[in-house]
Amino acid sequence: MPGDKELKSLPCGPDGLDCIFEGNARILVLTVCSAAIGGTLQYGYNIAIINAPTIYVQKFINETFQERWGAELQVYQVTLIWTFIVSIFSLGGLAGALIAGPMAIYFGRKKSLLLNNVFLLLSSVLAVFSRAARSVEMIILARFLVGINAGVSMNIQPMYFGESAPKHLRGAVSISSAVFTAFGVVLGQVVGLREILGSESCWPYLLASNAVPGFIQLLTLPWFPESPRYLLIDKGDKEACINALCRFRGCDVLHSEIEEIQQEQAAALGIKAKGPLELFTDQSVRWQLLSVMVISSAMQLCGNDSIYFYASYVFQEAGISADKIQYVTIGTGSCEFTASIVSNLLIEKLGRKFLLMGGYILMAGWAVVFTVSLSFQHTVSEMPYLSMTCVFAYILSFGTGPAGVTGILPTEIFSQTARPAAYMIAGSMMWLNLFLMGMVFPFLVRGFGQFCFLPFCAVCLLSAVFIGLVLPETKGKSLPAIAEEYDKLNFRGQELQLSVSTQLAQYQPSKVLSSTSL
Repeated sequence: MPGDKELKSLPCGPDGLDCIFEGNARILVLTVCSAAIGGTLQYGYNIAIINAPTIYVQKFINETFQERWGAELQVYQVTLIWTFIVSIFSLGGLAGALIAGPMAIYFGRKKSLLLNNVFLLLSSVLAVFSRAARSVEMIILARFLVGINAGVSMNIQPMYFGESAPKHLRGAVSISSAVFTAFGVVLGQVVGLREILGSESCWPYLLASNAVPGFIQLLTLPWFPESPRYLLIDKGDKEACINALCRFRGCDVLHSEIEEIQQEQAAALGIKAKGPLELFTDQSVRWQLLSVMVISSAMQLCGNDSIYFYASYVFQEAGISADKIQYVTIGTGSCEFTASIVSNLLIEKLGRKFLLMGGYILMAGWAVVFTVSLSFQHTVSEMPYLSMTCVFAYILSFGTGPAGVTGILPTEIFSQTARPAAYMIAGSMMWLNLFLMGMVFPFLVRGFGQFCFLPFCAVCLLSAVFIGLVLPETKGKSLPAIAEEYDKLNFRGQELQLSVSTQLAQYQPSKVLSSTSL
């Protein structure tokens, strides 16, 4: 039997040598920054930069069609084409979500993020040459490719973070994806100012500027470790797993953490890995799947990200003058960035469920206030400022809970065998609903007028009720403990069955498992 000291922690390296990475827990922080700069930051950045050149790209669309066909487009036709350019990003994201699972399996988490930059660089080349080529189609294809990039990173990055972070920091590390998403929004809004790249002469360079974060990731991420859970459970390489944990933990690797990963590996032995379709027929994960589908859909149907797509429409409706809109939109991104930092600090104290429910309840309240302010904006001179405040408060509420917590749920409630497939389904729901909102939002604003936020209010209230009734608190809990809580719903009315992930199993070091093979 090993001594007490050996049970508490393991030395780095196969020979038990002193850890040469002593104090290098900062490696985890640097890995998070490197992965996110070329990952979820791109999602926020590409949502934000498309708003600034709205007028110029619409003018370019009209001029291009006049040159080709000799006919000027109607306003609604230009709006429809522009809406498609904006929304094709979401279809690209859907494609990225669907290929993210296989990429994570065959290439690993880190290599998948690196390979993902191929889509980004192709997109940048198309965008920068689109005006010279007089091609609207190049802009559409560029937006589709950068959407694929965002779809892959939005799925694989939280998986990478959740599998690499210690349990007591899992939520904070995973929610950093939302912090970088919000930072990307702010960065995109600043770069999109007329004084920088948001002018008529520079808009192709604005759409291609997303290549810069991609290059930063390509230069930095290769120096950091792969996911320890992937190395042990999928590759069967215990030595590489311990070395990666040593680098991430600064040589404070707990024996219990290694044991937990080994138990998950052992529990998955002999189990056929689940594909997306199999999750729909698996009773043991029925409510887990329903949870991520509903919450991922609500994240987009609440309308928050559509505000970034069409900030000009929203603030015009709120009565803000056209020359001030570009500066006001920076405030929206700053609000979510601030809220995501606060959420990062609070998630391990308040828990996931509290932040999700609280965020949606607050959003519903502000949607009602926003509707009232829009109704009286023509009779009360101060109402446009209240409307603007409501938009900021709505985004703050979103950033505090739903923006960050939604992305980490599949990591916490699904086993290694089902996790990539779960992320594919959750990502598909998110991107499909984002595409839907991107297509209908400008028409919703114009058609419903002052009542445009009432449908979002209903979505927020229904989401809060669902979370309160179904979602268990996952803070600090192991996967078997979370699965046991879900089993009460999955097997309601039946004799309680233990899911496979909660059954004890003995670790077999000689076995190599491709647990996530689809």
